[in-house]
Amino acid sequence: MYWIDFPPAWTVYGVFAAWGLSRIEPGWLGFGPHHVALGAVVVAAGLGLMLWASATMLRHRTQVMPRRDAAALVTDGPFRFSRNPIYLGDLLLLTGGALFFDAPSGLVMVPMLATILQRRFIRPEEAMLRKSFGAAFEAWAARTRRWL
Repeated sequence: MYWIDFPPAWTVYGVFAAWGLSRIEPGWLGFGPHHVALGAVVVAAGLGLMLWASATMLRHRTQVMPRRDAAALVTDGPFRFSRNPIYLGDLLLLTGGALFFDAPSGLVMVPMLATILQRRFIRPEEAMLRKSFGAAFEAWAARTRRWL
């Protein structure tokens, strides 16, 4: 059942919901004729950010998977700008999905997903990092925003 409560799964649930909303609300407050291209660009940005962050973590030989102990505190690459670039990528994927499917009401799910990610994953991960890396984590957290 782990895959049900896994960050990418929550993102996929949101994208499916955006698709469903696009079937219910076709033509309502649409994003215009370029919604597919715009959505694809935002999805590509989200995937690119996630790949960059994952590659940075792997280079430091630490866990990419949530809820696992980190072997290193990664503060370079995209982690210079965001403490959670992979989760930020999840939000971009959902935003891009809502744009792609021309589902403006699907954008309501973006802050909902941010809340789920923060409560279920980010806070516990930050507690683990705080416990493992102490002052180094506190210093990085003080100078680096959680999202952007």
